[in-house]
Amino acid sequence: MVGTPPRPRREPWHAVGIVAGKECCEAVRGLRGKRYLSRTEAPQLPLPDCTQAASCRCTYRHYTDRRAGPRRGEEQSGLRKAAPSVEHRARRGRRDPDFD
Repeated sequence: MVGTPPRPRREPWHAVGIVAGKECCEAVRGLRGKRYLSRTEAPQLPLPDCTQAASCRCTYRHYTDRRAGPRRGEEQSGLRKAAPSVEHRARRGRRDPDFD
């Protein structure tokens, strides 16, 4: 629906992205690939500076999260960091009780 903001969903980080319609305006082209929190950040369509507001066919695409990809390098490779191979807790420490 043109002109109505996306309905908030139950997911706390529910996000939307703008899908450009046929013959979209420059304002939408500049926002491609960007996600907005649906409750607070999502702009209304058509955008205020849309040059084709009367025939705007842009819509929202819904996502469960605002992030488009993994946040950490270990999530990107699919591997978690391995536990240290040497156990350091077995040695004596610096504290006084360790020397008794």
